[in-house]
Amino acid sequence: MQLGVIGLGRMGGNIVRRLLRGGHQCIVFDQQTERIRTLAEEGATGGADLEDVVARLKKPRAVWVMLPAGEVTEHMVTQLGALMESGDIIIDGGNSFFKDDIRRAQALRKKGIRYLDVGTSGGIWGLERGYCMMIGGDDDAVDQLDPIFDVLAPGAGDIPRTPGREGGDPRAERGYIHCGPSGAGHFVKMIHNGIEYGLMQAYAEGFDILRNAASEALPKEQRYSLNLPDVAEVWRRGSVIGSWLLDLTAMAFAEDPELSRYSGFVQDSGEGRWTVMAAIEEAVPAEVLSAALYARFRSREQHSFAEKLLSAMRNKFGGHVEPKNDD
Repeated sequence: MQLGVIGLGRMGGNIVRRLLRGGHQCIVFDQQTERIRTLAEEGATGGADLEDVVARLKKPRAVWVMLPAGEVTEHMVTQLGALMESGDIIIDGGNSFFKDDIRRAQALRKKGIRYLDVGTSGGIWGLERGYCMMIGGDDDAVDQLDPIFDVLAPGAGDIPRTPGREGGDPRAERGYIHCGPSGAGHFVKMIHNGIEYGLMQAYAEGFDILRNAASEALPKEQRYSLNLPDVAEVWRRGSVIGSWLLDLTAMAFAEDPELSRYSGFVQDSGEGRWTVMAAIEEAVPAEVLSAALYARFRSREQHSFAEKLLSAMRNKFGGHVEPKNDD
């Protein structure tokens, strides 16, 4: 099957590679021509520009956009919408806001162009592990591209079937689902990433407590100098909190037990904020997910104004004095 792919970064490039391995044909384009050349050497067909990519695809055409959410994706979908025709499909495999998907699908539908939002999880490991995909859009477009999704997905692998799932959608067991109409795929992926924030924060706080168990502020008999790489490793084996995130944590500790290469400045890519916004709109309490997002904001400041005010209030009500800075 043919597929155009726009955006050949870490995920886009590996999506192309996995599709090539699965026997599909990819017509590719990126603003960085070196990326096009690299994938052309691996079997893809490079496009000179968007017009060339569209011209090389057989009708009905399908183009997968793998770009950062926001204006760059908006502009690309608009450009493709002007070049493509009724019956064609545009796929946004990035992390766009689901309300943008609804609007784009409605606009493209006027031309007969179908639009799929595909929340794609797998990161830089997707080439080997496969990609977990959450798809939104019309049934016919999803069915038409099933051979693409099937190759990109991890497959059932050796994960045991969940008891009671007999008769359910088999695609879920292979690593992809059709979540619903336009926007549903990115909505589910948005919540997925919000949960990811919470899980990561829980691990980070837990290991921070373990690390500080050796603090001299504690009674001597309560101090523990714990081997964090070993703790992470043993938790991977039979523990109820085992996960792929813990696997990656163990890898990070094995490489650098003190995490000295990291500053602790943690970005957020938007989905965490949108998750909290959705919770507010639905009046759903989301204490953990909200706190995890705010912790990322906090990581970007050494001392915030709020902390200065807290210190001032402690001084006024209790005479508490800030510790002197040894510097």
